[in-house]
Amino acid sequence: MEDVPGPPPATQLLIGLARLGQAVRMDAWRNAGPLNLTPLQADILTLLHGARTPLRQGDLVAALASTAPTVSDAVKALRRKELLAAARDPGDARVLRLSLTEAGRAEAGRLTEVSDTLGGAVSALPEEDFAALLRGTVTLIRELQDRRAIPVSRMCLTCRFFVPDAHPAETGKPHHCNVVDAPFGDAELRVACPDHEPRGQPHRRFPGEGR
Repeated sequence: MEDVPGPPPATQLLIGLARLGQAVRMDAWRNAGPLNLTPLQADILTLLHGARTPLRQGDLVAALASTAPTVSDAVKALRRKELLAAARDPGDARVLRLSLTEAGRAEAGRLTEVSDTLGGAVSALPEEDFAALLRGTVTLIRELQDRRAIPVSRMCLTCRFFVPDAHPAETGKPHHCNVVDAPFGDAELRVACPDHEPRGQPHRRFPGEGR
């Protein structure tokens, strides 16, 4: 029997993910808004929007897997646009803590709205496919984090409040969140959660994944 033509499955998946990433980046450029935000500037606003407390510039560099000069330039631009406020860290006057201004919060709110194009594409997925895709996504992110290929995300699998498969699978909500003390399913897994608290290594794994 001959092999199916084309690159092997792993390569096909990576090509597919790259195509999806391209669509998200194109959507981000189209969503620059009246302030003409770059994708990095938009990422900084949305990151601060989801943070409980002001963040240091170094926190932004680590979370966005960028470089200090690049983030510094983006922060300066956002401050000129009056979207960011900076205050000295009480513990170290050399360090600035960044937070959103009222205008910044409004702009971050606009940025977190899913576009009709991407939202429509996602909503076209059957519920089971959506849940499977989200579970596969968080698993892949965790594997990349374990290999130090990307920064640690504020997602369920890295959170001390997450208990995978704590309930019978037949319920459709096998996992448990100790923040809200409630069960939930794969379709409700979080990749970015404001209540996230790191649990340390190793990260959570779903049963049957091995190591």
